[in-house]
Amino acid sequence: MTNLKYSFANKNALVTGGAQGIGFEISKLFLEAGAQVTIADYSEGALDNARRELGKFSATLKTQVLNVTDRGSCQALADITTNLHILVNNAGITRDKSLAKMSDEEFDQVIQTNLTGVYNVTKALLSKFDAVAPKRIINLASVVALYGNFGQTNYVAAKAGVIGMTKTWARELGKKGFTSNAIAPGFIMTKMTQAMPKEVLEGITTKVPVARMGETRDIANAALFLASEEASYINGTVLSVDGGLVL
Repeated sequence: MTNLKYSFANKNALVTGGAQGIGFEISKLFLEAGAQVTIADYSEGALDNARRELGKFSATLKTQVLNVTDRGSCQALADITTNLHILVNNAGITRDKSLAKMSDEEFDQVIQTNLTGVYNVTKALLSKFDAVAPKRIINLASVVALYGNFGQTNYVAAKAGVIGMTKTWARELGKKGFTSNAIAPGFIMTKMTQAMPKEVLEGITTKVPVARMGETRDIANAALFLASEEASYINGTVLSVDGGLVL
């Protein structure tokens, strides 16, 4: 038995929100596996940083400013995209507050980015996938979409909607050579979580059966698996990458 090593040579991948955090790690691992990667992100500054950090992949890396809430921006991305094989819908935001304190604007912003944005990007790019090769849609959901979470009415609703769209696309697009799957990350160590007080992080860790927070690479590894030929019969699933948090 040999160790599995992914190769995405001659494959084109596009990652939204790919210049920071989990999206950056996903982009990096696809590049390391030989894919040609387009990082689409709202922040020009983050794109500049990503290009610098991924400089050795300049021959196989493209970047594009993208506002997933703007269908014109999504169409502009589609206009420069051809022969797509892998789409990772990762772009997202949070605006956490309890229902009583949440503003209509905060609710709408998260729904428009985290849910409508996934629709906008996927709809715009659907005709840009390679006509013959296997095609992969991978959507970033969250474990909170499976059990709810205090102070995240907007985020939970959006991510639950992403799961619903993922399963619907699995049914609609399966006969056309697509698989559509979602990843539901648990508590992941990012720059944002690293800034939390130590006692808060320790409290989070005690809730996870494997007794640690996840790394961005844990999620990126799951994305590579779902994009691989080894996952060709996995369709319409939600892969929880959470150390057992939802048990």
